[in-house]
Amino acid sequence: MMSRRLTAVVLLVAAATLARPGRAAAQAIERALTVTVVDDAGAPVPDLGPPDFIVREDSVAREVLRVGPADEPMHIALLVDTSTASRDNIAHFRTALPPFVTMMTNPNARGLRNQVAIIATGERPTVVTDYTSSLSELQKGINRLWSLADTGAYLLDSILEVCQALGKREARRPVIIAITQEGREFSYRQYDQVLGPLRDSGATFYALMLGQFSGAPNEEARSRDIVLDEGTRGTGGSREQLLTPMALGAKLQQLGNVLTHQYLVTYAHPDSLIPPERVTVAARKQGMTARGTLVKDNVQQGRR
Repeated sequence: MMSRRLTAVVLLVAAATLARPGRAAAQAIERALTVTVVDDAGAPVPDLGPPDFIVREDSVAREVLRVGPADEPMHIALLVDTSTASRDNIAHFRTALPPFVTMMTNPNARGLRNQVAIIATGERPTVVTDYTSSLSELQKGINRLWSLADTGAYLLDSILEVCQALGKREARRPVIIAITQEGREFSYRQYDQVLGPLRDSGATFYALMLGQFSGAPNEEARSRDIVLDEGTRGTGGSREQLLTPMALGAKLQQLGNVLTHQYLVTYAHPDSLIPPERVTVAARKQGMTARGTLVKDNVQQGRR
């Protein structure tokens, strides 16, 4: 009698198991990356799907579930160097920025608009125009950009304050773009005080450096270079060196084109108590470069 009962229990367990195949899949949770894919010329690559991406957590490949357009509105912080070193660049800033903010505040396919803020980094971090989708307000801010006499650049302090402000806004798709001149840095913060908050903010960080790189002239500038290098690579952004400010307009247009053609890549992540230390994304086809940032809701579980 006991043997028949045990047999019945085993059969019931087996039936329940067969009725719920893919136990590992049932335990998986979905995570998402905002991904940029560009070709060798730096132009965005269109019409990609799940088979075109490779997502890894700590070198372990994960299943890509869905790929679609990244259409969540962005919060874009434009950090503009208004120190004495940028005195000859201000006219170029005023020419290059309006087409860029126009592109970034146009409604997307869902009719949603990004919000852009302009923050001056000369002397101290100063909000010139707070986050807005109003092109007229942003143009007023651009017109208020002046080089401040006898001042230095405070880029690292500005990045840290922007990260803190983005956290308070709970921005889901934050972007930081720094436009700064090569030269001395005067920030009080060091790189190790900035990189952590930058990663935790979930922001993608882009840096456009003006002038010929000739080595950091002071310890603060060396700390800035570490943030510009590790901070851009570690958040799915990029660092560009522009030898002349006349190239700024074209570079911003290229960046705007990239930002408005990103993908949302959703993949399966095992439901584990131990988060991955690193998440990476790559394109399967040669001639394509993919860079990704975990969406804000997933930042605390590990990000690229």
